[in-house]
Amino acid sequence: MSNKTISSALISVFSKDGLAPIVKKLDELNVTIYSTGGTEKFIKDLGINVVPVEDVTSYPSILGGRVKTLHPKVFGGILNRQNHDGDVAELAEFEIPQIDLVIVDLYPFEKTVASGASNQDIIEKIDIGGISLIRAAAKNYADVTCVSSVEDYSEFLNLLNTKNGETSVEDRQYFATKAFNVSSHYDTAIFNYFNKNHDHTALKISETNGKVLRYGENPHQKGFFFGNFDAMFTKLHGKELSYNNLLDIDAAVNLILEFKGEAPTFAILKHNNACGFAQRNTVYQAYIDALAGDPVSAFGGILISNTGIDKATAEEIHKLFCEVVIASSFSNDALEILKGKKNRILLILNDVELPKSTVRTCLNGALVQERDSKTDSIEDLKTVTSTSPNQNEIGDLIFASKICKHTKSNTIVLAKNKQLCASGTGQTSRVDALNQAIHKAKSFNFDLNGAVMASDAFFPFPDCVEIADNAGITAVIQPGGSIKDELSINYCNENNVAMVFTGTRHFKH
Repeated sequence: MSNKTISSALISVFSKDGLAPIVKKLDELNVTIYSTGGTEKFIKDLGINVVPVEDVTSYPSILGGRVKTLHPKVFGGILNRQNHDGDVAELAEFEIPQIDLVIVDLYPFEKTVASGASNQDIIEKIDIGGISLIRAAAKNYADVTCVSSVEDYSEFLNLLNTKNGETSVEDRQYFATKAFNVSSHYDTAIFNYFNKNHDHTALKISETNGKVLRYGENPHQKGFFFGNFDAMFTKLHGKELSYNNLLDIDAAVNLILEFKGEAPTFAILKHNNACGFAQRNTVYQAYIDALAGDPVSAFGGILISNTGIDKATAEEIHKLFCEVVIASSFSNDALEILKGKKNRILLILNDVELPKSTVRTCLNGALVQERDSKTDSIEDLKTVTSTSPNQNEIGDLIFASKICKHTKSNTIVLAKNKQLCASGTGQTSRVDALNQAIHKAKSFNFDLNGAVMASDAFFPFPDCVEIADNAGITAVIQPGGSIKDELSINYCNENNVAMVFTGTRHFKH
């Protein structure tokens, strides 16, 4: 028979939050409750009868609590097959009680790691008995219900109330699925803790916060997001985020973090690339000048600021159709204005550390790499030409380099006075990228005389510096490293163009 009535339960949990109503309901249903340690005391304090596991096993909790439930009389009660005559006979022979329900909440391993606790404290939060109970109960879902997380207490209590202690095989399999999700995630977290200082010999990723998206990159594709979005952002307003929104938001956050703590900086992104970017004394002027970089591409874009957004800036943003606006804060007036478009997504960026590695699918596997955490700074610049960049050009070179790092390769970025003039993105040749950038800058009436150029990789020939020079560009930043670097250096020397090498390539595929 697939339906089972719960008559006995083993409860051993770390967190007691939300447990009391379940225990009271089980008592009301005349369920025999077995328990250990702190959980046993918690149940007794509720005035409810509970059988100590020690009375079943005839063994006390030993080794400082490391061994409590690891005993045949416990696991036999969970793993026996109730429709198997041999199993039933052995339960009677060895006086093993039948257990129909297991409620376990594991030691908080991940929270302990995140707290900065000592290695010894972390090791002690590796649950042994609990994880074993979960696996045993979930394996035997044909007869046993397994509740494996405090997050499932409410759902299970509802099941008890609606069915008066009876469960179907579908109910038990559902909770077993959740249990194996808990156990596999727990083991992944432990492995990744032990493996953090070693080369990647295995890739284990586990995200339990899953969200179904409206669709994927296109409407005919299913899409999902796995991650703790709420830890990164506080959503204030707007429609549900889409797959493409999330990709653009990821690009926007990674770019703006390069300017964390600097003067007000505003970026407008489209298809993961910055189409407008400026740094000014006020966020209002930063937005105005970022928008001027490409007001056409800004339509439907993602907007992000490294500082709070005030009323004046919000009034200007409100004139533009944009999908998402991200900032560290919004004034009350700004929020009221921007909420004027019901679908516009408003996000506060919280101070959360991003993963140190990036992962993407490739062929029938995955590629893993360290995040590109290198940001070019003044200390990295090596002037390789007879003409040195002036102070204003140096500032613009660093500014352009940071944008270039977060733009699809091949890329060229043109900037002047801390404003993005244009960029050539995702081109198959660097000359094409430069010509695209120059054409775009001129189409929006930018004067490139005195502008700077950043390249994400070296120049194998002098053609790019020649094209840039003819457009009015006076300073160049690039990684260097070509066997023909001298060709570009010689051209710059002959035409009074300053060029600096960083020694670091920033490809972004």
